[in-house]
Amino acid sequence: MATNEQRREAAKRKLAAQQAHRVERARKQKRNTTIAVVATVLVVAVAAGGVYALTAAWGGGDTEPADPAAQAQQDTGPDTSGLPIVPLPTRPTALPGSVNCAYPTEAPASKPVDPPADGEVSAEGTVPASFSTSAGTIDLTLDRALAPCTVHSFESLIQQGYYNGTSCHRLTTSPGLQVLQCGDPTGQGAGGPGYTIPDEVFDGLSYGRGMLAMAKTAAPNSGGSQFFMIYGDAQLPPEYTVFGSIGEEGLRTLDAVARAGESVGSGDGTPNMPVDIETATVG
Repeated sequence: MATNEQRREAAKRKLAAQQAHRVERARKQKRNTTIAVVATVLVVAVAAGGVYALTAAWGGGDTEPADPAAQAQQDTGPDTSGLPIVPLPTRPTALPGSVNCAYPTEAPASKPVDPPADGEVSAEGTVPASFSTSAGTIDLTLDRALAPCTVHSFESLIQQGYYNGTSCHRLTTSPGLQVLQCGDPTGQGAGGPGYTIPDEVFDGLSYGRGMLAMAKTAAPNSGGSQFFMIYGDAQLPPEYTVFGSIGEEGLRTLDAVARAGESVGSGDGTPNMPVDIETATVG
């Protein structure tokens, strides 16, 4: 029987291969000036959000999405409603009361937005946040003590309306990776805010149901706006910043989305039940 470490490494290799294939396909699509909607990269891992990476997130399936209504009648996802919520991890050594954060700019933003100011940010306390979506409310609690720079960026993006009118582009349903990935205004898994945020990971970091984490690419400190919400299992290497938790109402919404399945039928595609973020609030 494979160990947890072996499963994590296998998941990482699979996601990296998927992401590489996704990037190559996107390059060919751009070259041919073809406009298509594809499964986004999640992120949990590489992602560009991690992508896998869970990109801004993980790599995704290679088959184009089927008609959601027809697919929903054929495929059903896992029922994760009875799974226990995994407590948030804690840092082996607590951060000081404030930390210095920097948000270097890179590629153009996928949607107009200003990066948060560099400098000292609080590493204490929690912040409530909420997404009003077409599938239901997703309530969150952001934890500054876990990832102050990430929380500061996430708050800034919400306050500027960056997530309003965007869709969660990727749902993974296979054991070992059960997440919903969101945060790319283009809906294709490679978009971001035009700046990057630092990784805020630590030894012993693990993942489970109820956690909110950042997607990224394979490169360090490459997170942006894409994030993933873990509604079930997630056997991942400790490379993705956990910066908050999902509330009971939010998990009920995610469980319903998971049960409806994903478009490709391989365990990695766009959700059959659309998750369109109508408004996001924080504080």
